[in-house]
Amino acid sequence: MYVSHTISSPVGKLQLVAGVHSLRAVLWEGEDGSRIKLGACVEDADHPVLRETEKQLNEYFAGTRKVFDLPLDLAGTDLQKRVWMQLLQIPYGATQTYSQLAAQIGAPAAVRAVGAANGRNPVSIIIPCHRLVGSNGGLTGFAGGLDNKRWLLELEAGRL
Repeated sequence: MYVSHTISSPVGKLQLVAGVHSLRAVLWEGEDGSRIKLGACVEDADHPVLRETEKQLNEYFAGTRKVFDLPLDLAGTDLQKRVWMQLLQIPYGATQTYSQLAAQIGAPAAVRAVGAANGRNPVSIIIPCHRLVGSNGGLTGFAGGLDNKRWLLELEAGRL
């Protein structure tokens, strides 16, 4: 069983989901559940992990937090977890291409698999999947929508 709490943010409503001791998911408004499979969720705005996640997200949106420090419960394949851990290495305000990330995890031919793993990132924003761009630098798919991806990149570039 998971606990959840929905918060308002500059990129819309975000549903935060946690287990007993760690963050399990950050879901975008209107998600249908196909990106991340979760069991039943019970609303608990007072859960310590959810309170801390909300605090850190608010600091991020205010431009005062560049790195998150939260306990994460990442359920995925070995490749997905490697991709997610490498995403954490992309500095605030920077971007990388899918092919660069594939090379960094030692799988240069796995660009499509990297893209699929990126799309399954359970904790959007916290693990900065928005920092991956196409080979030409253009914005590509994002669970929160391209407008929100653009907004997050603009925030990190200091242009908001």
